[in-house]
Amino acid sequence: MGIAAAAAAAGGARGRVTIAFRLPPPRAMTSPALQALGPAVRETTLHSLPLVARGKVRDLYAVGSDRLLMVASDRLSAFDVVMKAPVPGKGRLLTQMALFWFDRLKGVVPNHLSGDAPESVVAPDEVAQVAGRAMLVKKLTPLPCEAVVRGYVAGSGWKEYQRQGTVCGIALPPGLAMTTPLPEPIFTPATKAAVGDHDENISFAQLEALLGAARAAEVRDTAIRLYREAAAYALGRGIVIADTKFEFGLDEAGRLTLMDEALTPDSSRFWLAEDLHAGRIVALDKQPLRDWLSSTGVTGGAEQAALDLPDEVILGVHERYATACRMLCEGDE
Repeated sequence: MGIAAAAAAAGGARGRVTIAFRLPPPRAMTSPALQALGPAVRETTLHSLPLVARGKVRDLYAVGSDRLLMVASDRLSAFDVVMKAPVPGKGRLLTQMALFWFDRLKGVVPNHLSGDAPESVVAPDEVAQVAGRAMLVKKLTPLPCEAVVRGYVAGSGWKEYQRQGTVCGIALPPGLAMTTPLPEPIFTPATKAAVGDHDENISFAQLEALLGAARAAEVRDTAIRLYREAAAYALGRGIVIADTKFEFGLDEAGRLTLMDEALTPDSSRFWLAEDLHAGRIVALDKQPLRDWLSSTGVTGGAEQAALDLPDEVILGVHERYATACRMLCEGDE
């Protein structure tokens, strides 16, 4: 569940702060290449608004009783662990991509954007902390699920498919490769009990029990439509969206509304289409970071949080995110 959902669970009251992840001590940015990217923002410290929650990436502040200021830091996480080293500029890239997709997909489902500038609700000496990396959003009632849509079998789904020919209990054709598109996108919902826990895959029947049959069907159908429209656009820009996850909430009228973020490398698997057609997977997301961590034998917990990432990994993540942003967002009309 995203940090906006955590904030709603906390009630958004002054003095009641949800710190989803304790930040490890900072890593000094000594590399000239890293310094060339500019200063990194590990966390924000706004004095004009009450802090509601601090998650893996975003800091949330209450703006009155009906809005939230979501500020994307440069924190980097994998396996639900925040790394010691941030990635300079990552929060701005995430925000640019999320805003792009919210605008492009607003005809499919409403989103949580308030329409007001984030800079308008902070003090003058705080504008630099939020410029380009914040969204001012409407407060929603979050649905307790993540709406995952898969067009390819990857990650934990690939491991399950290799074992038993299914993904989240859904039977798939035999003989699929990770580079083989599924005949149709599949919807594999997930939920988690508390902030910071690992995602827990659930069946559609369990989702119906959680949300009600009509709402579960609406979430599924909306998520698949969002995925189809985004995937078709991205493919025309040279990127395959292998899978992604959406989060939804309800507005005051009970309307389904897209919230948190959408279709960024933090919540999606982006693959270069040209390489995929040649049978190779070149990822523009966090998968190479996960691969590096797996190669160390450390994938989770305090030991991972204490790792010093090589400069080339930090720079590589920035390059991949920047490439995805440029390919998807620049030059669009």
